[in-house]
Amino acid sequence: MRASKFHPRNRHQGRYDFPRLIQTDPELGNFVRINAHGEQGIDFADPAAVKALNRALLKDSYGIQAWDIPPRNLCPPVPGRADYVHYLADLLAGSNSGVMPKNKLIQVLDIGTGANCIYPLIGQSEYGWRFVATDINAASLKNAQAILDANPALAQQITLRLQSSPQAIFSGVVFDDEWFDLTLCNPPFHASLAEASAGTQRKWKNLGKQTARTAANPGLNFGGQDAELWCSGGEEAFIKRMIGESALVHTRCFWFTTLVSKSASLPGIYAALKRAGVQEHKTITMSQGQKQSRFVAWTFLNPAQQAGWRKVRW
Repeated sequence: MRASKFHPRNRHQGRYDFPRLIQTDPELGNFVRINAHGEQGIDFADPAAVKALNRALLKDSYGIQAWDIPPRNLCPPVPGRADYVHYLADLLAGSNSGVMPKNKLIQVLDIGTGANCIYPLIGQSEYGWRFVATDINAASLKNAQAILDANPALAQQITLRLQSSPQAIFSGVVFDDEWFDLTLCNPPFHASLAEASAGTQRKWKNLGKQTARTAANPGLNFGGQDAELWCSGGEEAFIKRMIGESALVHTRCFWFTTLVSKSASLPGIYAALKRAGVQEHKTITMSQGQKQSRFVAWTFLNPAQQAGWRKVRW
């Protein structure tokens, strides 16, 4: 059984409906087993099974066809990713007298879309938003493009851009003639490869499946390329850099946002927001079963500028 306290609009409430998912994507049936409680389930320590489950969820709930990622890339848990999207929609509504902006010209910038392109796929499917999705890895974008090619209706509203400078976030991918109603990001949260590997080992130990082979090669277990999992200084340093750079494009976006994995990162993030001179910032908590997640949102627009933005764009 899967505990769920997802956003009310999240399609993934309660238990997974494996019979329905298998009917939607028969390949998932290769990984479904009956557990000791007589319930259908998968081995969440098996990357192939996890990918098959999430592929079936994307196909069943959002009509996403032929979704695939390379074996070593991060496989996103679709229910949690959808939660971020729904809370972002609430953030927009909260800035528009509680009314969800219906304009199909709502544009979102996804920082670090990865090979999976998960946020643009869900956001376009659920709300009709347009996306610009960036990444520093050309191979990841090539895979994302293959997904879009298999879903042409969505692809018309999703643009991929290579961030040519690994140290840049907005520079080079935000053009002078465009505006974004939202940005989103799932930053690398570890500070080093060793820390990322230790995190993987903890997952395996918690699952009771650590072996000499998995301990020696943690990359075999849970997906994720280096840039997806860690960066120098970890998520706090990355987000501080994002905040500093957002000030350079402060009139180009209404709400900048990013996930924050560790609550210990928040004090440093709040200090960076104060230094940057933001007009307003919020921390939105998302509860997902026993796991609690959050994202931080900030804007440089004052009330008059926000009113003008609403009038012109929403």
